[in-house]
Amino acid sequence: MKLAVVGGGSTYTPELVDGIARLHTELPVTELSLVDPDTTRLELVAGVSARILARAGHPARVTTSTELEPGVAGADAVLVQLRVGGQAMRHQDETVPLECGCVGQETVGAGGLAMALRTVPVVLDVAERIAAVAPRAWIVDFTNPVGIVTRALLDAGHRAIGLCNVAIGFQRRFAALLDVDPGRVALDHVGLNHLTWVRSVYVRGEDVLPRLLDQHGDVIAKQVGLPEHVLRTLGVVPSYYLRYFYEHDAVVAEQRVSPSRASTVADVEDKLLAIYADPTVDTKPDLLTSRGGAFYSEAAVALLASLFGEGGDVHVVNVRNNGTLPFLPDNAVIEVPATVTGAGAQTWPIAPVSPLLAGLIGHVSAYESLAVRAAITGGVDLVTEALLAHPLIGQVSLAERLAERLVEVNRPHLPWAS
Repeated sequence: MKLAVVGGGSTYTPELVDGIARLHTELPVTELSLVDPDTTRLELVAGVSARILARAGHPARVTTSTELEPGVAGADAVLVQLRVGGQAMRHQDETVPLECGCVGQETVGAGGLAMALRTVPVVLDVAERIAAVAPRAWIVDFTNPVGIVTRALLDAGHRAIGLCNVAIGFQRRFAALLDVDPGRVALDHVGLNHLTWVRSVYVRGEDVLPRLLDQHGDVIAKQVGLPEHVLRTLGVVPSYYLRYFYEHDAVVAEQRVSPSRASTVADVEDKLLAIYADPTVDTKPDLLTSRGGAFYSEAAVALLASLFGEGGDVHVVNVRNNGTLPFLPDNAVIEVPATVTGAGAQTWPIAPVSPLLAGLIGHVSAYESLAVRAAITGGVDLVTEALLAHPLIGQVSLAERLAERLVEVNRPHLPWAS
């Protein structure tokens, strides 16, 4: 099969390639096409990717293209991992909201909306061009904000599934704490992208989450950045991103005296590219773990294997709600376990969601629908409406100020604002 990666010059890519190399029997890739307009990054990443595959004895060839259509033509699957504006704009996403006393994060709150405004139109254009030269290709979206971008892709009629590494990260860490094979661990994972909770952890059909919290509550609490008593009170494990909601003011205070994550990642990326330039490097560097995206390769390869193999495995993905959460519209995009086959992802009925979780899910899902509209249609008024709908903003004067600032800072990437 031909797998194309749009944004193939990303320093993330060797993480994906490592997974392809290690799990080659699950996903028989014959061509890995890396597509990226940055020729320097593309050359370095392609070089180390080819060496990783060669070291593993993998037969796939690595090809490159700075143009989209030649790179994705005839692809069976296209993984989209874009960052419009690079780390420089991520820095703005993380710092501009702080000016108004709001959390600064690239996918949550005002920063997440700014990212969506820049990203959704670009990804939709990419998807249309993919459809013209690879009409049967599955689009796997790893581009943040994943829930919003996936919703826009599905609204436009594309064969798309959104993927995030949060759920597999939980699964792997819980398996390590329990000292069991990760394949034996199943999660009751519910919510929206970057707004999820693990309500149960099943091993051989038994819910072991209470035991995990009793025996390892301190470790888990540290991993998600919340006090241990909060997890015990809730009886669930929130993702790390819930810290931006549950401890908003404390996070803002920390961010005001700390360097942005973007500046840290930019430094890591420079070091990674220098490593990739070494012609003797033929394994994934340890430094890549500090780049983020842990277990991304396993999640992506396993999902693709289900889409193109016998299928039937369960993956936590971003898909249409279609009645799964009855308090949301059918066209909302949720992040839940689903059975994945060549026909796509099929969710199943899940246990009722408590009001504490459902209220926040409904609130943020409504914001996401407005975020998609603002990104596609444009206009300061629609940006303001989306911000007003977000539970971390929700005040008229604040939403208006932030909308003006976001449009001002992102103007070079917003054709409607020029």
